[in-house]
Amino acid sequence: MRLFKLAGAIPAALIALALSGVGAAAREIVSFPAGYEPGTIVVKTSERKLYFVVGYGQAVRYPIAVGMPGKEWSGETVIARKEVNPIWGPPAEVRRDKPSLPALVPPGPSNPLGPRAMVLAAGEYAIHGTNRRDSIGTKASYGCIRMYNEDVVELFDRVGVGTRVVVLR
Repeated sequence: MRLFKLAGAIPAALIALALSGVGAAAREIVSFPAGYEPGTIVVKTSERKLYFVVGYGQAVRYPIAVGMPGKEWSGETVIARKEVNPIWGPPAEVRRDKPSLPALVPPGPSNPLGPRAMVLAAGEYAIHGTNRRDSIGTKASYGCIRMYNEDVVELFDRVGVGTRVVVLR
């Protein structure tokens, strides 16, 4: 899917949209290596950054939290499902490590998925918000990609089921 006819050109309205909102201080338009189609999500776990490619050579960059040591992964997948105000059911591995967790956590401030989740076709992983803002920029999850809640809402509205997701170490 090609969004822009001129390589390297981003309309001012798109820049304003990408940088608007509460999380604007955290996200920014940056140069990005060619080779990814606009609309692709690229996660660089070593940088703890997620890039949403908006034009050839440019992307919106978001700070994220990634998998803790031993929980990292890489590869290519797609968004399989999108959920608004998701209910969280801790995966078996999390329940083994933290048996006191409830079987289900309803939407709200205690829900670790935040207000939006984009479930990936690769395993039990998702790109989602968080109830632990202090985890952003760290290796804190069981493999999921955490974003500030305002950032995940903004990204959620820009992508669809089937969006390509590339996770690099």
